[in-house]
Amino acid sequence: MILIFQLLLLPLLKFEDFTMNKYIKLGIAALIIGSGVYLMFNRQIGLGILLVFLSAIPILLFFRNEYILLAFWKLRKQDLVGARSWLDKITNVKSQLVRKQYGYYNYLMGITESQSNAAKAESYMKSALDYGLSFKHDRALATFNLAAGAMMRGNKNEAERLLSEAKKLDTSNMLGDQIKMMKEQIKRVNISRSNMINPNMRNRSKFMK
Repeated sequence: MILIFQLLLLPLLKFEDFTMNKYIKLGIAALIIGSGVYLMFNRQIGLGILLVFLSAIPILLFFRNEYILLAFWKLRKQDLVGARSWLDKITNVKSQLVRKQYGYYNYLMGITESQSNAAKAESYMKSALDYGLSFKHDRALATFNLAAGAMMRGNKNEAERLLSEAKKLDTSNMLGDQIKMMKEQIKRVNISRSNMINPNMRNRSKFMK
């Protein structure tokens, strides 16, 4: 019994520098369930049931990594630095995360890089979409970031295509204002480019009259 509770508390005791392979969590869950069943057979039904319920914690953390959950929590507080500090604890993506979490790891990394390194953020967002994101609003934000990157590179057609895709995905209209602002920016770029292509057009029209 003492061993079980030590295993449960270990991530909390050294949470700052603890790295756990995802399959260890399933092993802990199996150990807790086995102990719970043993206790129930020995007429300690209440404690046995409690342990079976507790086994849900490592199972949940197998599918929803604790560092990703904490990074999302920090992002809700607009704390990009705090979110990144938790993400940096994922030192081996393949051993710590199930494949379905690869997308959200890259998505969160892209958000934390968005203000300091646009090119790196764009690369993370591309990977996030390739691996897959469960929710439409997350796919919308990732696509919107790719549109912003395309616009910064001067690829107007790609930016417009991605922006249109982001608008379709943004069914809750969370990005409505940002999408409108980017459309206006693209229009201004188009106008300035048309003037740069032929700045003497007005003078020519005068001579042709």
